Amino acid sequence: MPLQPIRSLRPAPVDGDALVDRLRLTLVSLGYALSMAPSLALAILSILCVPLGLVAVGFALAFAVVPASAALTAVHRKVSGDLLGVRITTEYADTAGTNLVTQPLGWLTDKARWRDVGFLWFSATGGFVMSVLPVAFLVTPVVHLVGATLDGGVFWWLLVLLDGPLLVAWWCATPALVRGRALAERSILGHSRIEQLERRVEEVAATRAETLDHSAAEVRRIERDLHDGAQARIAAVGMNVGLAEKLIATDPEGAAELLREARETTISALEDLRSVVRGIHPPALADRGLAGGIEALALPIPLPVTVSLDLPARLPEPVESAAYFAVAECLANTVKHAGASRAWISGTVRHDVLRLVVGDDGRGGADPTGSGLTGIARRLAAFDGTLDVASPPGGPTVVTLEVPCPMTG
Repeated sequence: MPLQPIRSLRPAPVDGDALVDRLRLTLVSLGYALSMAPSLALAILSILCVPLGLVAVGFALAFAVVPASAALTAVHRKVSGDLLGVRITTEYADTAGTNLVTQPLGWLTDKARWRDVGFLWFSATGGFVMSVLPVAFLVTPVVHLVGATLDGGVFWWLLVLLDGPLLVAWWCATPALVRGRALAERSILGHSRIEQLERRVEEVAATRAETLDHSAAEVRRIERDLHDGAQARIAAVGMNVGLAEKLIATDPEGAAELLREARETTISALEDLRSVVRGIHPPALADRGLAGGIEALALPIPLPVTVSLDLPARLPEPVESAAYFAVAECLANTVKHAGASRAWISGTVRHDVLRLVVGDDGRGGADPTGSGLTGIARRLAAFDGTLDVASPPGGPTVVTLEVPCPMTG
């Protein structure tokens, strides 16, 4: 059962729930305190790995110490993250393709691994003090009470009478101490503000480059469609009209036939132009918004599609366009590859985030790294959106799209 976040540091009224909460936090503190022993051992061994590496012993030691440290810190990230109601993450340097010599050297230059070492020392020193205090505040009066009950001596009962301040300290200080330790662990084990900004800059640069590539590809596609379709047909119309002009005096019937061909070609050229326009911004999306556009997408699909959308009448146009084409690609994948008997689409906007779910009851096994889904992810990444694919073998396939969608006005 996950830990409930610490919501307040203010003393709560003494009731059953508050007492259970204090006891729960005291057990968490006990767990924190008990981790001092493995933390201290791993901290010392981590430091020893560096000089011992000169005689090769450190390399062998590192292969035991580094994974053990990562496992211990992962537990603390989970516990402290649950207490704070956040997710504490880190990213270790990629050591794929390394060998028994280069992998420890990679660990040595990895900032995240050194943060683990820093946490180990904190856990064995200041963190231990912060965590042992709530336990001591509670256990000491309990020990005195047990001693007074078993021994009955005046000394023990005097200690029990003097334990009031300890119980008050336990009641008032425990949430602050536990939260303080959790915040310290988040600061040590999580990404620093500078690292977060650096990662954000890298993500923005990557998505910007992908967006520019996508835009350039779209421009080339439009140019190709116009050149191969409408432009060629319009050129044919011009030729037919020119020939008809020459024949109109000598061969009226031939001129009339050429004009009929020119009219048909003009109609085809208009259809080509409409097709290009629909590829840029579909009329259903422009006229009826995202909900209407998705409903129009579902109509020609050759299998039953349930559409359940609770969306505002209009969303920001770039978000609507990105979401529309993402859903269109998902439905196209369903028809081509899923072998499904039905599909469904649901959508909501909550807390300025557009969330769309496209699912089917097909065979499953969709590859998130495939060109179609990768294209969707890139399109959404330009808006800080995310794509999550759940497609176990045998199905169902559920694709969840989330896009920040600040509503103004």
